[in-house]
Amino acid sequence: MRVCGNLTALAARGWRMIRLEDVSKRFGNATALREFTLTVPHGQTAVLIGPSGCGKSTLIRIVAGLVTPDAGRVIIEDELLTHANLLQLRRRMGYVIQQGGLFPPLTVKENVAVMAGYLHWPKADVHSRILRLAELTGLPAGVMERYPLQLSGGQSQRVSLMRALMLDPGILLLDEPLAALDPLTRFELQRDLRDIFRTLRKTVVLVTHDLAEAAYFGEWVVLMKDGSIMQQGTIADMIGKPADPFVTHFMQAQRSLLELHVGGPQ
Repeated sequence: MRVCGNLTALAARGWRMIRLEDVSKRFGNATALREFTLTVPHGQTAVLIGPSGCGKSTLIRIVAGLVTPDAGRVIIEDELLTHANLLQLRRRMGYVIQQGGLFPPLTVKENVAVMAGYLHWPKADVHSRILRLAELTGLPAGVMERYPLQLSGGQSQRVSLMRALMLDPGILLLDEPLAALDPLTRFELQRDLRDIFRTLRKTVVLVTHDLAEAAYFGEWVVLMKDGSIMQQGTIADMIGKPADPFVTHFMQAQRSLLELHVGGPQ
């Protein structure tokens, strides 16, 4: 089975899997990111949170190579992201979006195996990897021949996660992957996703607008506003030692959600 290097050795060296240096991006007259600098070490889950339009999704799309910054540098696994190595580095990242992004004409199995087929993996390797990922994500084997329109919302997101993990990438990027789900399904997937993150020790960047979800997943939370970092650290730091009045305001606005989260899924 193909893997992305000796991740255990990289972790021992404290390897920085994602680094953004003074990244800026504008869309017309709107500034999405302002000289944004952030480092995410190997094996850490970083959660991007903030109000709508603060630049969270733009940031994760820049890391994925889907949007080109106007200025600054993006470094993935200690390699500068360029047009020349974009496809190579993108294969080291799994990417999950809110609606899943599955291809309607393909079955579940075919959706999961898209990139492995493109890279000409042996069929036996593809089959064994799909079975392993189905077990990991809790997807029933009976849905493998179904099409996306035949899946529930939770099943679709599990399939999307399987596809993102197919090549065993070192990095997972998730852009509000649970936002469109009903509360019960979201609760179950939150629990399962956190277990998967802890089991695989991938480097994870997760975008959410939900403070409770950020508290649940985040080893390191990055609170953004207007394309800039207002504070980064733990939720406890932001509540007890806010770096800006906006941090206090944001925390208070969602405090009831956070209190509901305490004592939630463990």
